Amino acid sequence: MQSIPVDTSRLGVLRCAVGPEAKVSNFETKEVKKDRDGNTIYTVGVMVRQEGRRVSVIEISVTGEPKGVTEGTEVRVTGLEAFAWAMGDRHGISFRAAAITPVPAAGGSATAAASKVGGA
Repeated sequence: MQSIPVDTSRLGVLRCAVGPEAKVSNFETKEVKKDRDGNTIYTVGVMVRQEGRRVSVIEISVTGEPKGVTEGTEVRVTGLEAFAWAMGDRHGISFRAAAITPVPAAGGSATAAASKVGGA
């Protein structure tokens, strides 16, 4: 399976649609999927909004639980890769990232600085 790097700067606003969940590798035994080093792999549903009102949701796998990523949070996806797959008559594209992190709220540090100035 060949990986295809994805330029996330062209995807517009990325927002968490479904919070991180451990990826299940065997639904019968509920076994959680692990990477080669034994770390749990998580899946995050990410909304991609480009121009206008069109929104898509993609499932992105990432090693380790993304901290601070909750539903509705704007996120930054680092090292996103796409993989084309096929099994019998089924096919699709899966996504994997090196990291998914929350984007700091705009003005957070400016508000804190203003509070310190006003309170001094």
